Amino acid sequence: MDPIEEHLLNITRRQFFGRAAGTLSAGLGLAALGSIVQPAQATGPIVRTAGPIGGAGPLPHVAPKAKRVIYLHMEGAPSQIDLWDYKPELRRRFNQDLPDSIRQGQRLTTMTSGQERFPVAPSIFRFSKYANNQDGVWISELMPHTASVAHELCFVHSMHTDAINHEPGITFFQTGHQQPGRPSFGSWISYGLGSSNANLPAFVVLISQGFGNMQALSARFWGSGFLPSEHQGCKLRAAADPVLYLRNPRGVGPQDRRRMLDLTAQLNEQEFDRTLDPEIRARIAQFEMAYRMQTSVPELSDLSDEDNGTLDMYGPEVLKPGSFAYNCLMARRLAERGVRFIQLYMRGWDAHNNLPGEIRLQSAAVDQPQAALIKDLRRRGLLDETLVMWAGEFGRTVYSQGTLTESNYGRDHHPRCFTLWLAGGGVRPGVTYGRTDDYSYNIVENPVDVHDLHATLLHLLGIDHARLTYRHQGRDYRLTDVFGKLVPAILA
Repeated sequence: MDPIEEHLLNITRRQFFGRAAGTLSAGLGLAALGSIVQPAQATGPIVRTAGPIGGAGPLPHVAPKAKRVIYLHMEGAPSQIDLWDYKPELRRRFNQDLPDSIRQGQRLTTMTSGQERFPVAPSIFRFSKYANNQDGVWISELMPHTASVAHELCFVHSMHTDAINHEPGITFFQTGHQQPGRPSFGSWISYGLGSSNANLPAFVVLISQGFGNMQALSARFWGSGFLPSEHQGCKLRAAADPVLYLRNPRGVGPQDRRRMLDLTAQLNEQEFDRTLDPEIRARIAQFEMAYRMQTSVPELSDLSDEDNGTLDMYGPEVLKPGSFAYNCLMARRLAERGVRFIQLYMRGWDAHNNLPGEIRLQSAAVDQPQAALIKDLRRRGLLDETLVMWAGEFGRTVYSQGTLTESNYGRDHHPRCFTLWLAGGGVRPGVTYGRTDDYSYNIVENPVDVHDLHATLLHLLGIDHARLTYRHQGRDYRLTDVFGKLVPAILA
């Protein structure tokens, strides 16, 4: 077939199926577009119409406990043994070989697969017991401020994952799949619930640079995959202009910008009528959002209305753009402005060598700000409707990578067990769930995998994880793929 004829035939097919889809259903893409272009309704049921491109049906599926998510991702994988998973018996096993009965032939990374020994490395840090709603929770001396809000936190010690390296591990945690190309968690929330603030994106990303070994941070971690692109995360920069190109060029006023956008929208609508490409509608929505963000983002990043007591609570780096303290305060400001999904990345947790030195710096950077975020949300009446999650992509090994001394060690990647904590948003406060063995190596009680976690978080937002779908290449996709079950024991 002639290439030109084939091209015209494909356009004809695209128009046929696109118009057929439009006849059958308005579709989620148009509903989502309406929630961005038109002022969003903050109350009342949200309706998504199931159609050929997928859907969720009328939302919520269950009574929601949370309206939004603040996800604190510790990129590089913090050591659960040195922070949250107290194992006092390890001290008398210092430098002993990890028993084969514990390791059970586990897959290793290339960084330790060639080691002749796997010497047990107990944490050198003290743990103390803090009051919660059970019989107390053990927390490392590295996190004293976080320990002060232990009664608000739900610790899950029995997380596990399939991924053993950072790229697939982070991708799995963000998208429910180890291979790139799927929509991120925040994009699914934007797609399912829309926006409750017409002047800010539904999904915002903030990044902090840490002090240890930093893994690559790919934009696809907050990408929309095959969902319409208006659902991708909007990264706010650590700079005077948090979003590039929001300011009008010199000589261009607001009315000039409005006329330009109106003309561009008309041209894009004509192109959409010709090609039925849904990304054109997404582009219109993004232009409109950028126009409104010219006012909303400068107001968001102006901290002059924060009192000194609040600033002091977040710590000395709170006024330094890009610091974890600054980003935690920004997360609270975004939450009170109705942003649906707020993702904070803290880089630098990949401690293969000199773990004690690196984890001290990392913990000092996050401890006070994350505790302040919990306290600030609580005092403003936002915590009960805001789901906060603190997690890495996997855990760290009990055995030392490389040379072990009484004061220094490193730890390799460990997917079999790790700890995360949750707060607010319908989670049971002050409890622990799951248990690991004496080596913090294997789960012995109540395992939770990444799909179970995603299913439970969606449930707290009022969404049945099996019903939030999107039709792509002939298949209905969802965040939890074909897996996932609720963890009712951690629900309030």
